Amino acid sequence: MVADTQGIILKASQTTGEIYDVDSSDLIGKSVYELEKEGLFTPIVTPMVIKEKKKITFVQTTNKGKKLLVTGIPVFNPEGELVRIVSYSHDVTELMNLKHYLQIMEEDMERVKSELDILRSKYIDSDGIIANSEEMKKVLDTALTVAEVDANVLLLGESGVGKSLIAKFIHNHSLRSKGPFIEVNCGAIPETLFEAEFFGYEAGSFTGANPKGKVGLAELADGGTLFLDEVGELSLIHQVKLLKMIQEKQFYRVGGTKVRQADFRLIAATNKNLEAAVREKSFREDLYFRLNVVPITIPPLRQRAEDILPLIEYFLDQFEKKYNRERRLDEAVIQRLVYHEWKGNVRELINLLERLVVTSSSKLITVDHLPDCINQAHNPPLFDENDNRPLPEILESVEKQVLAKAKRKYKTTVEMAKALGVSQPTIVRKLKTYGIK
Repeated sequence: MVADTQGIILKASQTTGEIYDVDSSDLIGKSVYELEKEGLFTPIVTPMVIKEKKKITFVQTTNKGKKLLVTGIPVFNPEGELVRIVSYSHDVTELMNLKHYLQIMEEDMERVKSELDILRSKYIDSDGIIANSEEMKKVLDTALTVAEVDANVLLLGESGVGKSLIAKFIHNHSLRSKGPFIEVNCGAIPETLFEAEFFGYEAGSFTGANPKGKVGLAELADGGTLFLDEVGELSLIHQVKLLKMIQEKQFYRVGGTKVRQADFRLIAATNKNLEAAVREKSFREDLYFRLNVVPITIPPLRQRAEDILPLIEYFLDQFEKKYNRERRLDEAVIQRLVYHEWKGNVRELINLLERLVVTSSSKLITVDHLPDCINQAHNPPLFDENDNRPLPEILESVEKQVLAKAKRKYKTTVEMAKALGVSQPTIVRKLKTYGIK
């Protein structure tokens, strides 16, 4: 469409008429200003080009609701005076609608992402971390402090103490909490597949590989936290490659030539004595120092007795809901669970509680439902007739067992003394002698 500087249309193509749903010949001689007042289209390009004296592009709306991408171009005479405005239009209604729907989808996805973040946060916060004991309070205080920075953390402790939960706790309270949390069990991945799983591989790298290739676990952790559980199980060859990646923050996929980078926070965990492994040359010293920037030792369950009862209550409630079964523990059962040694730590406690909820046929769980290993541990024979030790040693052993049993049963040494028929100072002295706490 061509107009003069007064806005009078001089020429209009057939396509222009089709776009505006009018006969193009009806546009000739009319003013764009009048057509705008009549609502045929708005805004108009002529005054914009006259003002700017340069090419103008914008979105115009017709009276039929169409969205047009309009471009206006100034035409000058040899003296440099503006004499004509040439414009052409494209119907972009569908594109504008798509843009609108895309914006709505992006807003919805952002909302869903926020909801997922909240749910993830709730999950990590409510995943069974009980810290009534001073020992666990210190662990969580340290974890919260180190969460604020990106320093490497090494979680130490026996199997089942909850190292992965502490790792998630650190991630959840860090600046990377909205990023991924990628957990790698170094002891569960076959040694021959570790490199391909950890670093990923390119298409056709080896027989049986995914024809499209695969992104590795390290790459998936970009922007978040990479948690290496059972890191002490890595072979020396893989320790070298892990060390190189930690130092350089880059790596190659198997069969690849392009350098890959991943920005993640590293947390490692092990139930092994890595210092001893370093001395035995089964774990690299340089990797150990890289991982051991901030060590956090999680105490075994037997050393934080204050946490046992809250853990029992928490997981019993979880399994009641999961299996839709109402169950409660007899007082004698609670006593035995509280004073059990728990060599498998929290994991052993969780497994036992789930087993009791599933296998017990009555609402009340009694000592008869407990495994023999727990009942026998709390009812050991005071004397073995085949014991060939001297009498004084046997008597000391029996006395120690009696005192330990009384210590579990009674709250104070006064109550113990009354029950055993001796003085309170005697109880205190004997407890000290046998190291019973």
